[in-house]
Amino acid sequence: MSEIPALEIASLNKRFGGLAATRNVSVRVMPGERRLLIGPNGAGKTTLFNQIAGDFLPDSGSIKLFGQDMTRLDTRHRVRMGLGRTYQILTLFPHDTLRHNVALALLGTEGGGWSFWSALKGRHDLMARADEALGQVGLAEVAGRPVSQTSYGERRRLELAMALAQKPKVLLLDEPLAGLSADERETVRLLLEQIPRDVTIVMIEHDMDVALAFADRITLLNFGEVVLEGTRAEVIADPRTREVYLGH
Repeated sequence: MSEIPALEIASLNKRFGGLAATRNVSVRVMPGERRLLIGPNGAGKTTLFNQIAGDFLPDSGSIKLFGQDMTRLDTRHRVRMGLGRTYQILTLFPHDTLRHNVALALLGTEGGGWSFWSALKGRHDLMARADEALGQVGLAEVAGRPVSQTSYGERRRLELAMALAQKPKVLLLDEPLAGLSADERETVRLLLEQIPRDVTIVMIEHDMDVALAFADRITLLNFGEVVLEGTRAEVIADPRTREVYLGH
């Protein structure tokens, strides 16, 4: 019996007016895999992530997580099923502490209503999980510091901690190295390598040196379509990769 894919996208289509953002996209990512999505700006990479995460609903097609259909589920349900995600543009509470940002991310996945101002009172369990996640990304010593008093690189690591705290089975990383200095990129690269293989990772990244070294398989998108898919060596050697990026 063949292994069930960690993430299976079948014939996914999404239009915004006359623009086809994803066109008949099908991708299968196996458990433990490190998959890289590449393509020029406007290729549909983040739109595809938004559909997987539930921020956009597709017009047609399906999305399954370990065989369970989640095509029409809201974002919270997808997180509960084991899907985690970071964003290209940081979404943090700048005047709150790193610890509270992680705890609020955890709280947002729980059922029921809650008051922003009182929800964390007495939630020692959430605080402990937040501290554990911050320790994973090397931010334990600044857990009580307001986000506004941290560097951009620390905020990138904070967002990764927020995703890891939810114990995802599949983690979507949308340009985790964007805007980082060389030293910060190396720090994040090492953190990503330390994520255990029981977490499947799908990543969008433009730092090709880091991304190619990280990936097991690569999917190339252009104009919302899958152009090719294969191992690092296969994709790099394929003339279509050069054509998409260089136009010849």
